[in-house]
Amino acid sequence: MLNIVRGDVKNKPESSRRLADYFESRRDDIDGSLYLGYPIIGTSQGGYQIDALLVSRKHGIIIFNIVEGTKTDINLEEVQDESVNKIQAKLLQHSSLTNKRNLMVEIGVITYAPAWSHKPNDVSEEYIVAINDCDLKEFIHFQKWENSDYFEKLTSVIQAITSIRKRKQRNYVKKEDSKGAKLSKLEDSIANLDRNQSAAVLETVEGVQRIRGLAGSGKTIVLALKVAYLHAKNPDWNIAVTFNTRSLKGQFQQLINTFTIEHTNEEPDWDKVKIIHAWGSPNAEGIYYEVCKKHNIEYRDFREAKNLPNGSGQEFDTVCKEAIGKIKKFTQYYDAILIDEAQDFSQHFLRICYEILKEPKRLVYAYDELQSLNNKIMESPNAIFGKDINGTPRVQLQNLPKKPKEDIILEKCYRNSRPILATAHALGFGIYRDQGLVQMFDYSGLWRDIGYNVEQGTLEDGKSVTLARTDETSPKFLESHSPIDDLITFKSFNNNKEQMEWLVSQIETNLKEDELKHDDIMVIHTNPLTTRDAVREPRTLLFERGINSNLAGITTSPDEFFSEEAIIFTGINRAKGNEAAMIYVIDAHLCFSGSDLARKRNILFTAMTRSKAWLRVLGYGEDMRRLEAEYNQVKQENFALKFTYPTEKERQEMNLVNRDMSPKERDRIFKNKKDLRELLEALNKGEIYKEDIPQEILDGLKEKLF
Repeated sequence: MLNIVRGDVKNKPESSRRLADYFESRRDDIDGSLYLGYPIIGTSQGGYQIDALLVSRKHGIIIFNIVEGTKTDINLEEVQDESVNKIQAKLLQHSSLTNKRNLMVEIGVITYAPAWSHKPNDVSEEYIVAINDCDLKEFIHFQKWENSDYFEKLTSVIQAITSIRKRKQRNYVKKEDSKGAKLSKLEDSIANLDRNQSAAVLETVEGVQRIRGLAGSGKTIVLALKVAYLHAKNPDWNIAVTFNTRSLKGQFQQLINTFTIEHTNEEPDWDKVKIIHAWGSPNAEGIYYEVCKKHNIEYRDFREAKNLPNGSGQEFDTVCKEAIGKIKKFTQYYDAILIDEAQDFSQHFLRICYEILKEPKRLVYAYDELQSLNNKIMESPNAIFGKDINGTPRVQLQNLPKKPKEDIILEKCYRNSRPILATAHALGFGIYRDQGLVQMFDYSGLWRDIGYNVEQGTLEDGKSVTLARTDETSPKFLESHSPIDDLITFKSFNNNKEQMEWLVSQIETNLKEDELKHDDIMVIHTNPLTTRDAVREPRTLLFERGINSNLAGITTSPDEFFSEEAIIFTGINRAKGNEAAMIYVIDAHLCFSGSDLARKRNILFTAMTRSKAWLRVLGYGEDMRRLEAEYNQVKQENFALKFTYPTEKERQEMNLVNRDMSPKERDRIFKNKKDLRELLEALNKGEIYKEDIPQEILDGLKEKLF
């Protein structure tokens, strides 16, 4: 089936629409993609724009030189020659598309001028012109490609995805069945953008666009490709990319640089493309800091924000809300803003980004449907952006036929295999926990949105249900490279010393025998407050074996994460947004029980879903053994989730019991428990009598507790 991707065609809108309409009626006849306003090819003179390109398994490549209107003062022979030469030169750079000196891709070219009444007489017959559908049909029919086994590689080159592959070559791999060899094959399998990812990159909306999907569905790469495309098309635009996790900055910089060079043969103009943190400070650029400076209002750092009313735990939201209240009229200075990790921001930050954009408000916000398992759901565009003076919503996301998509869902998860993702969900929700569920979605349909099918039962409150992931949303190749017990290992130890010695031994094996690189490995500690002390021992043991390591944000720049020469250790906050082939989650027993259980299980879920190949979950003591038992139950059910969907009342109760609390709230509850315990001990010892307690307090306790 043909995938039609509508890029920026505002210089030739009507003829491009008519070309798309022709192919819309023939979607079932062609296997491939039609790109409008794409690609832009990097040359020594800068970016060269191709009007439209068909990449087809049956026809190879067909270039469309599009003519808008009736103008005929065009040297169409020269334009056709130049476009073929540019495409050919690009493809010849890739040995995967050649056999000896020969390019194995058929390239056709045609000038499409639907407003012309007749074809020109002064053009050589080998230069084909189409002025109607019959001309197109005849030309395409005779365009044949005999080497269709090159189709996937061709698609990868056209989408610029091969440039990512070049960055991480694994030519050093010697063993056919090592983890390094398996990883190389796995990376090659994720070589092309799917139809939704292609749309997210190229389809440019004159307004707000939303991109959503599971973690691992490719949002960060899609946004980087989109920035490079917009910058190549509109080099005078001021574009900002913003995010929550600071360590994403280096990743965005590398990706945008690589993709821009593909399009223009030059690095981006970094004065026009800003990779900028959300908060910022006098020492580091940030959207919020920039807004305060431009509008002459007081800037608040984290410490000040924490002391504001309702600031504790909601620091960034509080300062953004305050800024909106103080600014009467916003200065508009960006042409486009792209937001990654939008699920981490409240409506007030998104509203600020919207307000500082010039018309037509080109805001692209991407978020994970399920970065953590809490019930915080992204608010509707109406709630985020509000209404105009007439009461009409300022933003209404619609996917209209034959128009760029405003709301794009990335359905496939390309990071986590089915067993890893289902296990992460099972443990995150407490599906097989002896004491019952820890948390659950209020909206049951979200399970379908994130790629699960109902195998048995009914997805309704109070009803039994069995959920399983599909091959469509969890591709089989993500798990078929290794046995289940190698994909996922839960390991219980008697003490911390045993845990750390095993961890260090395994990392050494990964590097010396498994043919993994340092930056293929990530070690995540489950308590962000104690990570620094907890990882000191394994880092020392690694150093004694000649293996370097870093602690993210401490021994590295806050804007960088991986190093090719060192293993990365991290807490959960810096792990978010990053991924690695081999993930070690240490001290996992801390996530089994206790107060703040929903938060702890969310940490475990997020840590586990950083893995794009193998996962090791480690801990010690009885809590770890019981956590391992939960995993064994998931495995026994072949990674299906069997449970009774809780009623609304049950969900409210579990949300209250296992709720996430601010530090102040935790301290207050701890003090109140201590006071009650001391009161009970004093009553038991006879140090105080029931009659000493005021009657109104006794009556109040009875009313609340019994």
